[in-house]
Amino acid sequence: MTRQQITIDGRDELTDALGISRSDVGERPTLSELRQTVETETDPEFASMGEAIRDDMAGALDADLLASELAAFEEQIARLSEVRDAGIPEGTEEPEALYRKIVQPSWRLYDHLVEAGFFESLEERLPRFTPEHIEQTAHELVRLDALSEELDGLGFDEREKTVLVMNVVNNNTRLARWVPTKEIPSDVEFDVEHVPPLHKRAMGGALLWVNSMDVHLWQKEVLVTEEILDDGYWDVKAMLAGVDLIARAALDIAENGAMSDSQLVAALTGGAAIAIVNQEEICKDVYWITEEKRNPSPAR
Repeated sequence: MTRQQITIDGRDELTDALGISRSDVGERPTLSELRQTVETETDPEFASMGEAIRDDMAGALDADLLASELAAFEEQIARLSEVRDAGIPEGTEEPEALYRKIVQPSWRLYDHLVEAGFFESLEERLPRFTPEHIEQTAHELVRLDALSEELDGLGFDEREKTVLVMNVVNNNTRLARWVPTKEIPSDVEFDVEHVPPLHKRAMGGALLWVNSMDVHLWQKEVLVTEEILDDGYWDVKAMLAGVDLIARAALDIAENGAMSDSQLVAALTGGAAIAIVNQEEICKDVYWITEEKRNPSPAR
């Protein structure tokens, strides 16, 4: 499970990937600690990819729409703890919209990015997940000064911020299974023509999982425990942070903002990685309710 915990092994894997001495940070390092010790050199390949994406999307993104809907989306993310406190959605014939309301503004963001050809540009310009690409992404994310402040506004504490970066760095094997559409072998058992671009799968998939939570919890109420609700809360929170990071990068392109080209690529890659890892986690934590996890039956 991917929890909001920083284990010693996880810390060691993170510091090794960042090229930081384990003695330079505490057992539970914060982003600020990591930022002070990580190297500041920028990867020219990242800068080149970021520049190409900006060129592709020049004039294609509506900055006003993105800014407005992103602000509305972030207001909803900040309400997520209220949704967790509500527990199972109420309703007699159908569930009330708790999680669906959270993601409502993000669908307008997503639709605009689809219409603008944003995901096709990312598919063309960005490589698949490799250990090297992930490590450089982590370097750039840690150095992105605005990231910590942004996560503060979304309700992430210092521990949770570090866990999000660990989500990116410590899941190379899992992320490697998610390949760009153009690299899926032609002899697979499904029609590759209908497989969306990787970042579209990451963002859209995360939103679909969150969107389905109301109905799932409502239908499975007798099985759902407080632990399942807690696990789902973190998985949703992390997925939405990934979506937000992708949307923030898109807004930076539209506004010609403060992110460097390298940081832009890191935000896009990191956001997708966070969304993907936690899509897999929510499957196990909330949707695959085993006999061991379920609420005990009164008949037992």
